[in-house]
Formats: sequence, structure tokens, C-alpha cells
Amino acid sequence: MNKMQKSATIILAAVSVVGVLGIPLGDPKFIPQAFLLEGCFISLTVLTAKNYKHVYIPNFVISGIVIVGNSSFYKHIEIMTTLHPLYNALVLITGGYVLQVLLLITNYLAYRQHKRLTLSGRAN
Repeated sequence: MNKMQKSATIILAAVSVVGVLGIPLGDPKFIPQAFLLEGCFISLTVLTAKNYKHVYIPNFVISGIVIVGNSSFYKHIEIMTTLHPLYNALVLITGGYVLQVLLLITNYLAYRQHKRLTLSGRAN
């Protein structure tokens, strides 16, 4: 596993932890969807750690979905802009934007490095 892939795995694990901490704070009617989303992040963490070669695409997709989803719900925007309640706002900002952007960046760099190693391996 290359350095960027390790970074992506760590960020995915952090997203999972922040998400699990945030589930009890959310609307109870969305708990099944929250568990499904967290299950996806946990699965992606394991697949990334095991060096599954096609994990880059779902990492990009789910990260984009989370960013768009957080940006399109009025209640999320209100919590993040007013910072009320503070803990919810911190969870949304950290898990929904900061870690997602870091995941996009590290996933892209890991993909690029994987591609470079694959192409240099074919050349030899």
C-alpha cells in the first residue's frame, strides 16, 4: 500500500468515526439511512486498506454525494451557519466538508500514484 492510499484509509476511518458520533444527533427518521451511509464508509475503509484496485471510483462518488447532500439540506446549512447546536455543527463541518475534501484530494493522489506504478510495472 502506498503512502497516499494509507492517508486515504486513515481519512475514511476518521469519516466513519465522526459519522458514528453524529448519528445520535440527527433526525431519528433518518437513522436507517445514516447507518447505511456509515456502512458504506466502513466498507470503503476496509477495501482501501486491502488495496482493492477499483475502490477509487466509489470513494470519489460517495464523497461527492456527501458534500452535495450536506449543501442541499436547509437544516444542515442552518446548523452550520449558526453553529447551533455547536456539536452538530462541528460534526457536519468536519465530517461533511473538511474530511470529504481531504478524501477527494488523497484519493486522487492515491489513484494517480497507483496508475503511475501500474504503468511503470507494465513497462518493465
